[in-house]
Amino acid sequence: MLLRLRAPFRRPAHCSRMTSQIAFVGAGPTTIYTLHALLNRKPRPFALTIFETQPTAGRGTPYRPGWNDPAMLSNIASIEIPPLEETLIEWLNSQAPGRLVDLGIDPAEIGERTFYPRLALGEYFYDQFQALLERARGQGIAVDVRTRCRVVDAVSEPDAMCLTVRARSGETSEARFDHVVLATGHQWPEDPQVRAGYFLSPWPATALTAIPPARVGIRGTSLSAIDAAVALAVANGDFIDDDDGILTYVPARGTGEFHMTMMSRKGLLPEADFFAPLPYEPLAICTPEAMDALIAADGLLLDPAFALFKQELMVADPDYAQDIGIAKAELEDFCERYFAARADTDPFDWAEANLAEAARNYAAEYTVPWRYAILRMHEVLALIVPHLDAEEYRRFAKHFKPVFVDDYATVPHESIKRMLALHRAGKLDVIAIGDAYQIDSHRPEGGASVSANGERHDFPVFIEATGQRPLHAKAFPFPSLLDQGIVRDAQPAAPSAESRGIAIDDRFHPISDDIPADQLFCLSLPFLLGRHPFIQGITSSHEMGLVVAEQLAAAIERGSGEADQPAVAA
Repeated sequence: MLLRLRAPFRRPAHCSRMTSQIAFVGAGPTTIYTLHALLNRKPRPFALTIFETQPTAGRGTPYRPGWNDPAMLSNIASIEIPPLEETLIEWLNSQAPGRLVDLGIDPAEIGERTFYPRLALGEYFYDQFQALLERARGQGIAVDVRTRCRVVDAVSEPDAMCLTVRARSGETSEARFDHVVLATGHQWPEDPQVRAGYFLSPWPATALTAIPPARVGIRGTSLSAIDAAVALAVANGDFIDDDDGILTYVPARGTGEFHMTMMSRKGLLPEADFFAPLPYEPLAICTPEAMDALIAADGLLLDPAFALFKQELMVADPDYAQDIGIAKAELEDFCERYFAARADTDPFDWAEANLAEAARNYAAEYTVPWRYAILRMHEVLALIVPHLDAEEYRRFAKHFKPVFVDDYATVPHESIKRMLALHRAGKLDVIAIGDAYQIDSHRPEGGASVSANGERHDFPVFIEATGQRPLHAKAFPFPSLLDQGIVRDAQPAAPSAESRGIAIDDRFHPISDDIPADQLFCLSLPFLLGRHPFIQGITSSHEMGLVVAEQLAAAIERGSGEADQPAVAA
């Protein structure tokens, strides 16, 4: 494959040779947390350019208007959100009551463990971003935020990273930087309806609100599916709290045909958020040091790590461990034992009982030991994932990862209340479709048909809502990096196998001999999920930002940059 040839880069005469040029592609939480960590290190002045495709910068796709319905809740409590220029609670308490009400927040209910609408978090991040830019300018940093600009390509050159930028007008230009951070976030189609009645994602939410009342199939039962269900529900009726605190759903007139069916392999709803001490208490057996020792031993990892997991669980909650027979369980058994009781119970009956339990535990500030142990261990077990061979990774993804995801991906209590209200109103069902289901989305009449367990379910409208999947390198949005061999798959895999993402090291550099050190950092979520399967949005943005900011600060101090202003080539 041929690479495009470019004339050698010649630096303008006015440019200093000691000012680093740094570009961020994307202006969501990952960029915000990385910039925050970098400014905290008080580096020498440098030139900062931030590219954002949206008209405004600083919110990020998961939190911006239009993409999200005002009724959609964030899946992270305020106590878990790392502070920026101020904490979320401080920011909320400084807002006028009218603004809070407009954002769907009761000023009297602000608290550390409260879950807030996604759009409210978007406003928080936007304000923090503006404050960071102001601080950067005060530290002598030249700031250039380019909105309505899409970076369409990137090429590594010996003395710079060259970005091709397309403005809203369609005009393209090139700009060169010493260091580039790719923080492009989730990757969804701008128009999710790829065929009549068939949607590849539940975003933007505005696309769902235009769906007429109909039978809707939703593949997925977790957070993304709940987002879809809530957006459709508020477009076809209202959630109302009665005097007894019971949430009900009242369909709008003329929406009799409106009904949703969520479906997943096990047909389970997520559980309600549970009370847990923060920051995490240390583990006793299944520790980071134990994982490091397994990795250093240079042998098989998964079964020894599972043995440590079992020991930790037996110490943390002996009764639970005995109930599910963890002592004699093999890895392939444990996942089924973990989900067995829920799988044998109606999902809405389980959800109602689990919600009541979670509410009682919050009121008493009681932590369920086994839940907390698994929650803490998911970050520890993640350490071995980049080192698993293909077969171990397959076993991990199928038999171990679902347990951790279920445990940490609990949802706000309000979300469970909404699902129960929709079910009571006869507007929502959940079904299990197993592993051998088939989906036909090419019907002449539109929508999709789902064949599972000997039955066929026809839906005029069908929405894929299983969340962001790990993506192969071929989906990487900057083709020249693929052509150069700098970005490639972490491990070759069969077409049907789950992607392990792109080849990066633990400091988020592409693994390649053909790119200068510290020239490029990849923090684009879909391409990291194979190596870091438990990336959880905001907290991961903060952690990745700390790693990259340390390297950027060191590079600035070395004086590795050579230009005040990015050079633009015709």
